Amino acid sequence: MYMEMKEALFVSVDEYRPLSSDEIGQLVVQSCYCDDWSRIRVHPEFQPEYVVQTRFSGDIKIGRFEEEITLYGGIKFHTGIYNATLHNCSVGDNSFIHNIKSYIANYEIGDGVKIENTKTIAVEGRSSFGNGTRVNVINEGGGRSIPIYDHLSTHVAYMMAMYRHRPVLIKELEELVDNYSNEIESEMGRIEDGASIINCDSIKNVHIGPYAQLEGVSKLFNGSINSSEEDPVIIGDSVIMEDFIICSGSTVKDASLVANCFIGQGCVLDKHYSAVHSVFSANCQGIHGEACSIFAGPYTVSHHKSSLLIAGFFSFLNAGSGSNQSNHMYKLGPIHQGVVERGSKTTSDSYLLWPSKIGAFTLVMGRHYQHADTSDFPFSYLIENSNDSHLVPGVNLSSIGTVRDSQKWPRRDRRKDPIKLDYINFNLLSPYTIHKMMKGREMLNRLKTKYPAKEFINHEGMVIASKNVERGIQLYEMAIKKFLGNSMITRITSRNVESLEELQEALQTDTPIGIGNWTDLSGLFAPTDAVEQLLNQIEEGKVDSTESLDKRIRSFHENYYSYEWTWVYQCFKDFYKIDIAKITPGQIVKVIEAWKEAVLGIDEMLLNDSQKEFGDIKQIGFGVDGDSDSRQADFDSVRNAQSEAKSTRDSILNHMKTKEKLGNSVIELVKKLN
Repeated sequence: MYMEMKEALFVSVDEYRPLSSDEIGQLVVQSCYCDDWSRIRVHPEFQPEYVVQTRFSGDIKIGRFEEEITLYGGIKFHTGIYNATLHNCSVGDNSFIHNIKSYIANYEIGDGVKIENTKTIAVEGRSSFGNGTRVNVINEGGGRSIPIYDHLSTHVAYMMAMYRHRPVLIKELEELVDNYSNEIESEMGRIEDGASIINCDSIKNVHIGPYAQLEGVSKLFNGSINSSEEDPVIIGDSVIMEDFIICSGSTVKDASLVANCFIGQGCVLDKHYSAVHSVFSANCQGIHGEACSIFAGPYTVSHHKSSLLIAGFFSFLNAGSGSNQSNHMYKLGPIHQGVVERGSKTTSDSYLLWPSKIGAFTLVMGRHYQHADTSDFPFSYLIENSNDSHLVPGVNLSSIGTVRDSQKWPRRDRRKDPIKLDYINFNLLSPYTIHKMMKGREMLNRLKTKYPAKEFINHEGMVIASKNVERGIQLYEMAIKKFLGNSMITRITSRNVESLEELQEALQTDTPIGIGNWTDLSGLFAPTDAVEQLLNQIEEGKVDSTESLDKRIRSFHENYYSYEWTWVYQCFKDFYKIDIAKITPGQIVKVIEAWKEAVLGIDEMLLNDSQKEFGDIKQIGFGVDGDSDSRQADFDSVRNAQSEAKSTRDSILNHMKTKEKLGNSVIELVKKLN
């Protein structure tokens, strides 16, 4: 791919010609200098009048300058080279190079590039432009380093970081990256078509992709800016980046500091954010705070100056102000690590002591000095109370915030590049989370039986109130019934079912893949057996390139719903004690009735939770200079302007009507087939 892009940058070398003696004379008159004019080759339609006060050395190729450009503020310039020093460079058609304070050396510059008022752009020696850089994620002490490369997906990064117990796998993956890095290694850098570099200082050993926008950058060293025309990369004022790769659609601005990092597509690092030895997956945001040795899965967000994410794996995280974790116990150094599974939130001033593992969609409130493991209790609260960690299992299933998050993530996908590196599954309920709920429900039932009279139950360093044990069992059962019913209804309604035979055929599996445990590969749900099969193939040398690896991973995403149904098919035997191969219409009706009751029950809880945001107590501070009527009017005006909050409530009401109607229609269909 690199060679294809390289060859596409310029007119064939054979079409370039030497300068004529008249052109050399004109360039000399225009204060240009070259110690060997014969090493300059130009486009057949080269216009020397647009090259002024420029010093050349080494091998130079120059395109044609036919267009005028308009810079910020409306000032116009004709394309060309003005007041610059170029060494071993190619300059494409209609590029604009103006006021280079030091020099540009060893770069191929594409068509329509703008470089103005910039100090140094150079490559020295052979460079892979950040590819192959080792990033020490999750554990600050090392041991989980990821060699980053241009097309790194969060899923491959997850394999590299999390499967260190498989040294052959890691060796094969690292060899794939090393092969790619060696393939693109070059003594020449590239500034591709449409890139803009304005008022920058020092850029060394950096590949700059198409339509990248760099303005006021302080320092870029050893990296790749993988921009695209559809989704440019933006790097702004006073930014310093070293040993990095940044992907299309991402922005780094306002004095942010980045070292040894991979920044995926659609990310934002802004307002003095500091990141070192970290991987940021699609649509992450880091503003004001700090990241150290983190693996930030998709949609990991930290917006506050006092927030530190350190030595952990996070995914779909919303970190509150002052969120912090400890990986250093002042004994053997910063060797500890933590995992916060997808969809979790940490409230203001929250604290977690590593090692800990926080289950999916968990709210963490307060400071926790125990090594918590809530991985089998998704959708929970973990709350500090009198220095104890209190667990409230499943309660987040009734939280409107959980629904709001699931709705906003797809809408906030900033990636416009047609080629997506990360394959993201946004489903709240999946075989991954439902299997966790089943394990959590089983554990809660055991605790209920073992401690029938205790008001509070201690479980692995956490405290669970007996009333919350009962509530957790109920909520998990509702979610399980909802998920299993969803899958069955989807199978029936997605096929043209007009007879009992067609119904039974529709409920058969498409593939044997999907039974057993599932894995969340940093945003991508996949059956563990399928992942294991891929890992085995990598270890056996059957995956020979990074492109082939990506293709295998993409198949997980494309076949998700087929795999999901295989899992559900088996799950019916465990949960409902029903063999779908022998299921009767009457049993199907009972499953859908249970589904309808669960869906409407959960929606009712969500609606009640949403109403709390519109009650009297939430109106404090509104209508400050008026009476109660003006307060209500002011509140209504503001809330109506907050369309996201209003639309969330409206969507729940619509969801209840739609699902009840759907359930009734499927029940009617099945009864006709009986």
